[in-house]
Amino acid sequence: MAERMHSIEDEALAAEAVDPATLLIENRSLHDKLLRALADAENARRRTERIAEEARQYAISSFAREMLLVADNLQRALAAAKNHPPTSEVDQALLEGVRTTERVLMQSLERFGVRKIEALGTYFDPELHEAVMEIDDPEHEPGTIARVIEDGYMIHERLLRPARVAIAKRRFQPPVDDLSPHQP
Repeated sequence: MAERMHSIEDEALAAEAVDPATLLIENRSLHDKLLRALADAENARRRTERIAEEARQYAISSFAREMLLVADNLQRALAAAKNHPPTSEVDQALLEGVRTTERVLMQSLERFGVRKIEALGTYFDPELHEAVMEIDDPEHEPGTIARVIEDGYMIHERLLRPARVAIAKRRFQPPVDDLSPHQP
């Protein structure tokens, strides 16, 4: 019986013994899986960092859009004041207060990455501008922005609000009349 037990143990050991080449292949496979798992973890970490950074940069976008409405109204008040100069010291003080408020608001927005798009005189770019009309304007080249109706803004590298603009249209050029009578 001892011999029989011994042979069963020998058979079990023989079954467990694996070819070294097989072990090397399995080792390489496990090593590849480990490297892929580490790379996936690193990619996930980078992606999470990028998402968190974008969230920090662009989280105020909705709030900034609302503040642009305030800035627009302050700018309209200042434009209206140009047409009606202040007649008293109280009017002058009120106008100066509006200017200061508008300046402080714009500085605050700039600190958070919001900046105005300088559109006047530039070529129309549908990524940055929204055309609301075309106008005849001999002072501007066709296809350029002749008037800014509402300023546009960027937040960092993203469009926050497009500039609403009027574009100079192509000038009409009368056709050359080659059939005019020739003088002898």
